Amino acid sequence: MSIISFSHVSKKYAGDVTALSEISLDINEGELVFLTGPSGAGKSTLLKLIAGMEKPSGGMLQVSGQDMRKLNRTTLPFLRRKLGLIMQQQRLLNDRNVLANVMLPLIISGATTQEAKERATVALERVGMLGKAQALPKALSGGEQQRVSIARAVVHKPRIILADEPTATLDRENGRMVLDMIEAFNRAGVTCVISTHDDRLLQDADRIVQLTQGKLIGIRTPNSEVGA
Repeated sequence: MSIISFSHVSKKYAGDVTALSEISLDINEGELVFLTGPSGAGKSTLLKLIAGMEKPSGGMLQVSGQDMRKLNRTTLPFLRRKLGLIMQQQRLLNDRNVLANVMLPLIISGATTQEAKERATVALERVGMLGKAQALPKALSGGEQQRVSIARAVVHKPRIILADEPTATLDRENGRMVLDMIEAFNRAGVTCVISTHDDRLLQDADRIVQLTQGKLIGIRTPNSEVGA
């Protein structure tokens, strides 16, 4: 059953710049899908459309049963609670410790401080960062910061994780560790859509979606030949 459905979706920016063109793609609940392609292929734009950070210029996009064209400032936050976002730049708040950073999405959504603290503690334990709960983000390594970002992304138990080049700034060991954590959530039933430049990370994918110049040029499994 599709949890994300693109039907002839296009995205244009000012100056008639086309970022995505006629994308049709269904992602099933519980799938692990990787987006590949060179810089400028449209991977980040596709993730932003799913997250509601951008709206399609044409076509229809549905996420968790919601028509993304119809969401507004009032209704979008309810969808966002079903999403976990992991970006290249972790965007952790340096004036708050690790625990407070992970609690923040819950506090914003109306949880009590005690409930947020308990759930953030569990999330940090799952990514092996509970021992750094009182540390400030600037005291952490890049890999540790990304693990905190994962805890923050999953603390509200999302149905979908969107990860934009989550290993791009990490060395191979830390990159593999971060990907293993995301895949663990996928095995628990969370749909994961991950963009990457690194073909070495693709072996565990259910499907690999290949983009070039804003167009979908192929969908394959890790061991298959390129083919739409």
